[in-house]
Amino acid sequence: MGSTEDLDYPQIIVQYSSGFLVSKVMFTACELGVFDLLLESGEPLSSGSIAACLDTSTTGMERLLEACVGLKLLAVEVTQKGALYRNTEISNIYLTKSSPKSQYHMMMYYSNTVYSCWQHLTEAVREGRNQYERTFGISSKDPFGAMYRSEEEMSKFMAGQNSVWSICGRDVLAAFDLSSFTQIYDLGGGGGALAREYVSLYPNSTVTIYDLPKVVQVAKEQFVSPEERQIAFHEGDFFNDSIPEAELYILSKILHDWDDDKCKQLLAKVYKVCKPGGGVLLVESLLNEDKSGPLETQLYSMNMLVQTEGKERTAAEYSKLLEAGGFGAIQVKRTGKLYDAVLGRK
Repeated sequence: MGSTEDLDYPQIIVQYSSGFLVSKVMFTACELGVFDLLLESGEPLSSGSIAACLDTSTTGMERLLEACVGLKLLAVEVTQKGALYRNTEISNIYLTKSSPKSQYHMMMYYSNTVYSCWQHLTEAVREGRNQYERTFGISSKDPFGAMYRSEEEMSKFMAGQNSVWSICGRDVLAAFDLSSFTQIYDLGGGGGALAREYVSLYPNSTVTIYDLPKVVQVAKEQFVSPEERQIAFHEGDFFNDSIPEAELYILSKILHDWDDDKCKQLLAKVYKVCKPGGGVLLVESLLNEDKSGPLETQLYSMNMLVQTEGKERTAAEYSKLLEAGGFGAIQVKRTGKLYDAVLGRK
């Protein structure tokens, strides 16, 4: 056994307890526009110049910039005129609004919405239900009614989801050879980023995004242009309305929102209308079979507790849900990225 000195102030506890502080530094720098300003400037800037451009205090900005350097989101060069700051490659790629792989919108959704719900994690664990009512004064019985409580909030959520698929979409769609499927329905496809990745990877296909009418309206107005002719829309609630026939159905980050009974109900409904030889592709973050990790997926499961009715699952658990719905010949592919793929056939 190690000495008691090893247990006095373990570094891992320090790191975990400061996790909230770390993320809020990044979120705040994004929200204030630090990374965008440094990208647009084309040259390193002083803390005073950045503060003046972004209308903040010099003292506050200086400390924020120093923390970003510590997080390797910024680099600093000390000159005779003082410290000059510039973006790192990571912040240029993922934290500036203009980057094709920008995660800015997801950062803002986490900062302004997810973290508000997580303030009530203790209550969520005690009660076993999401915390929208306690956080926003909105009924927790309809999680997506709460998530989409305003058009602005819905747009933020959709933009955030699009940003995820800009870096993960191709990995999950290339996990299996899906080229034989040309007629695809993306259930809950939102802003269309995964549909766009699909038709890019499989150019002989057409993808129909099936989502709530208000989601479809925002997707058409803000995210999918009329020129993208391989992407179509179908308005409806896939739990309560009919689902058209197709060769492949994509359920990306859908089943993790719901309990097992609702998942079985939806999969059985999809199975009935799926063409013979067709299938369903589940895109989810898979837990290890013993649920020992990955840590990111375990944290996502906690987020499902505070925001939805569902949870993250193992590959075996998703396979059982698919089998209960009628699907067979189930294949699982771990991508090594945030999201994995499970394919079931009819």
